[in-house]
Amino acid sequence: MTEPVKVALLGCGTVGSEVTRMLLDDPGELAARVGAPVELAGIAVRRPDKHPELPQHLVTSDATALIDSDVDIVVELIGGIDPVRGWLLSALRKGKSVVTGNKALLSEHASELAEAADESGADLYYEAAVAGAIPLLRPVRESLAGDRITRVMGIVNGTTNFILSAMDSTGAGYAETLDEATRLGYAEADPTADVDGYDAASKAAIIASLAFHSRVTAADVHREGIAGISSSDITAAKSLGRTVKLLSICERVTEEDGSESVSARVHPVMIPKSHQLAGVGGAFNAVYVEAEAAGQLMFYGQGAGGAPTASAVLGDLVSAARNKVAGGRGPRESAHAALPVRPMGQTPTRYHVSLDVADRPGVLAQVAQVFAAHGVSISTVRQRDRRSTASLVVVTHQAPDAALRSTVDEIDKLDVVREVISVMRVEGEAE
Repeated sequence: MTEPVKVALLGCGTVGSEVTRMLLDDPGELAARVGAPVELAGIAVRRPDKHPELPQHLVTSDATALIDSDVDIVVELIGGIDPVRGWLLSALRKGKSVVTGNKALLSEHASELAEAADESGADLYYEAAVAGAIPLLRPVRESLAGDRITRVMGIVNGTTNFILSAMDSTGAGYAETLDEATRLGYAEADPTADVDGYDAASKAAIIASLAFHSRVTAADVHREGIAGISSSDITAAKSLGRTVKLLSICERVTEEDGSESVSARVHPVMIPKSHQLAGVGGAFNAVYVEAEAAGQLMFYGQGAGGAPTASAVLGDLVSAARNKVAGGRGPRESAHAALPVRPMGQTPTRYHVSLDVADRPGVLAQVAQVFAAHGVSISTVRQRDRRSTASLVVVTHQAPDAALRSTVDEIDKLDVVREVISVMRVEGEAE
């Protein structure tokens, strides 16, 4: 009989518990898919006494010893960078394949992990790191390997999408919607990583690295969160036939001299209600991929949660185990393009600018003059008069982000402008 493939599991929280269940519930089916029995050799947790539900003969607090034992695959579901980075590098250098969902680690140290895997011939899989159950990274890395991806834009954080969707449907403000999301379990007690865009930025770095065959880290990704989004912003978007989403946008950009670069950014965006991403509600994720030959592709589903994410982990585990049995190897890192990352200031974007201005002649002309001075073309202008003030909404054509930002900064200093109420980027066709 074929020798079993032995698996070490690091971490047994929400996702790890589901992975454990799936490994133990139907070993016969799993063995049939792999071509050999799959044996859970041990589960490393910080406090074994907190996990009475686990088979106690498998539980240990010594992750290093478990990794150093005769296991073939290490599944890491702890998160964070240290000490996990050292554990996974050790496993890979010993020829043990690694399956991980650790987006923070991958967005900073993917190249180091990939190099360790290459040196030993081990596999490194991480489908669960970006969009939960949604098969995204494998299609980007393998199915589209012969195509040229030009853009990947998506909703990759369920917490922020739940909040923005609820604000859109109820008219409630950000603070009360965040409270509701926390009560329902969609937001962590400390939601900073989600609402400030750190989670989405890590995922954008992973996506951009795979899509454009270049090494992109979280530090390369321009990041803005949703804490500044108000119910007025949502209302303004509706008046334009749009909705607000926190998007990760990764693009292959051709410069004027013909050279190429990568743009990677995360920020709130007004998108048309007709766009495929506009209808993605609640805590769901969706990613929109554009490629030269394949055209436009959409990936949609549950982007978080124990069982959905465990599904992605088991998919990677089966692939790594099959390679172990058959003597093959999974896909290696592809960073041959080595494209530079374009600074956000040079990236073309469009702005929606809402101003509170004095209600007197010549105001629009003064505002328009500032836009013209910075080389920014205006697409549409809307004005609503009140007693002694007026609301002025300007939507621009594309311009470098730095030019748009400096335009807004100068407009804010005009005597006729009482307040810059909000500034938000716009994607999709002009109104």
